[in-house]
Amino acid sequence: MGIIGRLFEVIFGDGRNLVKDTAEVFFENTEAGAVREANNRSSAMQQFAAEFAVERKGAFDRLMDALNRVPRPLMAFGTIGLCVSAMVDPLWFASRMQGIALIPEPLWWLLGTIVSFYFGARYQVKSQEFQRSVAATVAQAPIVTANIAALKALEAGAQGQGVPPASSAPSWEAKPIYVPGAEAENSALEAWKGGRDE
Repeated sequence: MGIIGRLFEVIFGDGRNLVKDTAEVFFENTEAGAVREANNRSSAMQQFAAEFAVERKGAFDRLMDALNRVPRPLMAFGTIGLCVSAMVDPLWFASRMQGIALIPEPLWWLLGTIVSFYFGARYQVKSQEFQRSVAATVAQAPIVTANIAALKALEAGAQGQGVPPASSAPSWEAKPIYVPGAEAENSALEAWKGGRDE
């Protein structure tokens, strides 16, 4: 083996690339950086998906939710029914009210406490569900804002080329959608366009 062979053995031997390894001390390996960036984005998306996932409820949970929905309509319609029954059959209504008059006061307090706790707990559950839905909606705001900005830019560009504005365009035409990265500069394309114009 000659001197050149030994030189290549020193630089590229052991299955390693000494030039590449030395350069990576000073400059980031672009391919490895892209892989790390993709892994970071994937991890973030998995975290968002887990956080905002629609919870799947079993049969028991659905049954309990259905039962939780019964008391409020039952109380509302029951009260309206009592008012109607007072007009339709006053004697029947009066006999029922005499029975209610016999309920002792501690039982009224107990009933009031149960109803208060029921409505308070129900309010808290619904409030937490509402906050989760608001958080999910707010998370979509940057995407919506970017889509609107892209649509306005496309509309402004179309009007500059003599194309009628979107408001006067037929409704059957496809609307432009936002493509991530579409607004990024493409130096190769610009160089090609510059060379073509000459």
